[in-house]
Amino acid sequence: MTDRADSSAAPAFAVVTVTYFSGDYLGTFLRSLAEATTARPQVIIADNGSTDGAPEAAERDNDHVTLLRTGGNIGYGGAINRAVAEIDPAIEFIVIANPDIEWLPGSLDELLAAADRWPRAGALGPLIREPDGSVYPSARRVPDLVSGTGHAVLGTVWPSNPWTAAYRGDEEDPSAERAAGWLSGSCLLVRRKAFDAIDGFDSRYFMYMEDVDLGDRLGRAGWLNVFIPAAEVIHTKGHTAGRNPEKMLPAHHRSAYRFQADRNPGLLRAPLRLALRAGLAVRSKLAVRSAKRALAREAH
Repeated sequence: MTDRADSSAAPAFAVVTVTYFSGDYLGTFLRSLAEATTARPQVIIADNGSTDGAPEAAERDNDHVTLLRTGGNIGYGGAINRAVAEIDPAIEFIVIANPDIEWLPGSLDELLAAADRWPRAGALGPLIREPDGSVYPSARRVPDLVSGTGHAVLGTVWPSNPWTAAYRGDEEDPSAERAAGWLSGSCLLVRRKAFDAIDGFDSRYFMYMEDVDLGDRLGRAGWLNVFIPAAEVIHTKGHTAGRNPEKMLPAHHRSAYRFQADRNPGLLRAPLRLALRAGLAVRSKLAVRSAKRALAREAH
């Protein structure tokens, strides 16, 4: 890991996260953040309407933490945008992370060091591990309409299909530092001027695909999305989605359709959009059914 013992030499950065009934995850997030960097950054918690007391406790117990109430559940990207707007524009980097991220020691300083090496990086992302230690494919290609449709229709019933494999970047070396099409929004270091140049997240995405859209728009604007495997975090994915699969999984598929529909307008591509919408509807129903069965098994 990179040694940044002189924290005054580190680039100026702040941390933003979004909470919605995040509970104990938020405490782990903040405790592990202290081990991820030698600096002591400002942390803004954008809360989307929690009533579990966790955001209030975090602000009370940490003098570098600020709680920002968004006024309701405005979605992930919209809440991040609200939090970033509260940060001094002179701050060079913004860390965007889910509250269920656990930082490994030195991981954030690794990302900051990589930002020095990659001056055209608009976003940098770590290697993300599942709680069981397996690597999550967090650096992927931007799906086009054909590959997106193939992944949507076949990803659940045939996970190794060529469209899904290409989209996930299964052939890539997970230990290699590289540019990607987009990076998981669960943990990102973004360069403030790049984020502001594309107006941040598209708040039309309530949940899911906002990171794909962000990475794609950064790339179109001439910035890079860079995967930094020397920085590692653990992500306990879907603590909210897991409780409400009947709401969250359809939201995921609606966002997937929005992404492709925005990039493929016009009558000529209407049949492909129709096929994508139908495939996503089927996949959504299968995913909800599978999630409900899993929850039922856990209940017993």
